[in-house]
Amino acid sequence: MDAWSDLRRLRYFAVLAEELHFTRAAARLHIAQPALSQQIRALERQLGVPLVHRTSRGCTLTEVGQRVAAETARLLADVDAGAARIRDLVQGRGGRLRLAYTRSARGGPVDALVARFRAAHPDVEVVAETAWTAPNVAGLLAGRLDAAFVRPPVDEPALACRTVDTEELLLALPAGHPLATGRRRITRAEVVDLPAVMWSRDNGPGMFDRTIAQVWPRGGFRLVRQEPDDEQLLRAVAQGDVIAAVPAGRARALKVPGVRLRRFTSPTPTVDVGLAWPRDTTNPAVHALVALLG
Repeated sequence: MDAWSDLRRLRYFAVLAEELHFTRAAARLHIAQPALSQQIRALERQLGVPLVHRTSRGCTLTEVGQRVAAETARLLADVDAGAARIRDLVQGRGGRLRLAYTRSARGGPVDALVARFRAAHPDVEVVAETAWTAPNVAGLLAGRLDAAFVRPPVDEPALACRTVDTEELLLALPAGHPLATGRRRITRAEVVDLPAVMWSRDNGPGMFDRTIAQVWPRGGFRLVRQEPDDEQLLRAVAQGDVIAAVPAGRARALKVPGVRLRRFTSPTPTVDVGLAWPRDTTNPAVHALVALLG
């Protein structure tokens, strides 16, 4: 006897134990009364004990039948709960999502996407952390993360990446800098050879190179200082020695005193924030998150 047949017979017995009447139990189960009787007899033969006393008016449970009925009810409840959890997991309604943010792209469309996911899949446990793009990519490749926000381009064939947002790069200047006055846009020629601050290229090589290529396309990037994150980078600018090219969202959100933000002339420099995940992932929660990108 296979396990599925055992479960079917136990379900038949559970209904019969509630109705104590073969005809009513058969009607609830949508099977013929003789078929139900045959299945109960088969279950009794399988267990080696009688479970019911048959009478002209219905049936009663034997002493063993009462105990089997109680155990059957608990077993079927566990089976049904487990089946529901499996359905939720397959449909992205359960399970776990190990997600990493990138330090330079909190707020805006990134947080909105995660909020939509949490609202649509409240049973998924989201385990979040924050790091730079490079460690996020390493975490995905090592299997420690299920999905991560990154700053493209990401040159890893094992990973898929979709753009979540594109934001403008702004020039951060000390408040007293000559270029900080007025509202005009800044040309690329005006920033050539000006002392600049940047975070380490190791944090996100793709974004680092894209920034330099757009703001200093003909060279003249003069790096004199490195800082660990955007807030410290802007604080360095506020001290009056250096300039920096920074994503608009992060720069405006931090609002560091003593810093003026200016736009560049056309073509507008931009950087993307993307969602990356292993191409071969089988995690339904990842697929559900990606689906929200449209």
